[in-house]
Amino acid sequence: MPSLIIFPLFLYFFLAPTTGHAQSERHYCYSDAHIHFVNFFQRSEGIQALLTAMDQACIDHVMLTGLPVTKKWDENEPKEPRYVFGDDAPTYWYSASDVIVAEAVKDLPPAHRQRIHPFISAFNPNDMNAVDHIERMIRLYPGLWEGIGEVMTRHDDLTALNLGNPVRADSGGLPRIYELAARLDMPVIIHSNVTSQREHEPLYVEEMTRALSAYPDTKFIWAHAGVSMAINRRMKLDFIVGLLDRLLNKHVHLYIDLSWSLLNHYLLDENGKPDSEWLELIEKYPDRFMLGSDAVGRFGNIGKALHAYNPFLDALNEATAHRVARDNFLALLPKQAVTLPYTGDKTKTLVDDGDDS
Repeated sequence: MPSLIIFPLFLYFFLAPTTGHAQSERHYCYSDAHIHFVNFFQRSEGIQALLTAMDQACIDHVMLTGLPVTKKWDENEPKEPRYVFGDDAPTYWYSASDVIVAEAVKDLPPAHRQRIHPFISAFNPNDMNAVDHIERMIRLYPGLWEGIGEVMTRHDDLTALNLGNPVRADSGGLPRIYELAARLDMPVIIHSNVTSQREHEPLYVEEMTRALSAYPDTKFIWAHAGVSMAINRRMKLDFIVGLLDRLLNKHVHLYIDLSWSLLNHYLLDENGKPDSEWLELIEKYPDRFMLGSDAVGRFGNIGKALHAYNPFLDALNEATAHRVARDNFLALLPKQAVTLPYTGDKTKTLVDDGDDS
């Protein structure tokens, strides 16, 4: 792999104050429900670095995905960008990211392989044929994949930077993907900001609720509960707990990924004290929340990221805390290996262009 690039966007969490985070009244082992094997240049520290970090931090299981977009080094830029927002060059959809993940995982010894749970992510949700990519990956690597995503929809400045039309949680290519996910019992993790960086209202929530209502058998994991660090820099969404309560009550297959942008802005106050409304919400739905580091190509800090939740976990009922820390993510995974048969029908693999020659 080329030398690794460091991305400040994802360092906020790891550099945030950690007073009181080191000690816990209980012992936890974790599932990290949100890890990107590569960064926005499709580069990674590698699978051995990830396994080492897991062993050091009592992380039993990880969701592992690529990144569906990659950063362009534009010919007009004299220096390769070090950061996805380092210059004005765009990002673009990059399907090889799934192959990078699969090749890193497929030959691991069984003791390691059973701890890694790969998700397919490298497709354009606006493409009506995006489901073909997912089916192709499952056929190329039978029994390897266990979920879909992170599906990138509303995503702050990344939405504007990416080539092509903006993506919604109910974009045209996603219905067929949601149907396939339900049929194969594969959870879908989706990044869909609940609002823009300047509007203090759930501006985009209907895009998410339309998907939830139309595909009630699909297991949706909402990344960061629709909140992002870009939104956090401008405002705190005081409606988010009530909104999540209503949605979780109505949609039994909605789950919430509590990864990084929520911790120091919502779950814990500036003094590291757990928020009572969030505690009450999670106790009300103890099987519906999970933790994630949202690491991007580098893995040395994933333990620090998950251990930082300990003050919040300690304030939960102990059984709920262990569910959130480890078990809820595992409960969503397919109960059997995901495979698709080859039909032998060439129309599944060849496009009829009308040329019989």
